[in-house]
Amino acid sequence: MTLMRRTLLVLACLNGLTLTAMVADDEKTKADNTARNERDRSGETQTSGDQSNHSADLKITQKIREALMKDGELSTTAKNIKVITENGQVTLRGPVKNVQEKARVNHLAKSAAGGARIVDQLDVNESD
Repeated sequence: MTLMRRTLLVLACLNGLTLTAMVADDEKTKADNTARNERDRSGETQTSGDQSNHSADLKITQKIREALMKDGELSTTAKNIKVITENGQVTLRGPVKNVQEKARVNHLAKSAAGGARIVDQLDVNESD
């Protein structure tokens, strides 16, 4: 019985330490998107709500999205960027993992957009 109690006590202590470490790690990695949220609400930047419903704009967005999804070299983060087309102008917004991935996304978008103007608002987030 004493061995069982000691084992349970050790397991409970380890569990407590693990939980404490997880909470500390979670607090360290919390993202503060306040500045980005304010930027998006300001109306000065394109958001997904600005996507045009004109068939030509939708077609451009679809082609770019398909090109991103087909590319096996891109991270999931890059494949989930915002692609917003309005009046033939494409805005790319969101995080990518590195400068090379940013260049790759831009290249794919330009190739798929068929001459549409590309506005690059991608953020390089090399901490991932």
